[in-house]
Amino acid sequence: MAHFAKIESGVVTEVIVAEQAHIDTLSGTWVQTSYNSNIRKNFAGIGSIYDSTRDAFYMPQPYNSWTLNEDSCEWQPPTAYPNDGKVYGWDESTTSWKE
Repeated sequence: MAHFAKIESGVVTEVIVAEQAHIDTLSGTWVQTSYNSNIRKNFAGIGSIYDSTRDAFYMPQPYNSWTLNEDSCEWQPPTAYPNDGKVYGWDESTTSWKE
């Protein structure tokens, strides 16, 4: 058994666990995904994007200033999250972390 994501217009709309033989009987586009990220960079979740060019799943861009890391297919802020034990949230208007 494996995890498969249904893709509609590049967006994941469903994730199921099934045998390939069952997937072959379904309509639509189904792409295998993996919890341990062995394939397609990240596990597919409902609402995530499937990029067929990269053959990867990733979440929608959270902020305009963030860029997609091509190796991990994860969004990266222009400045790293502070490592001082405090809790921060991203402020897009200043493109910085705010406590």
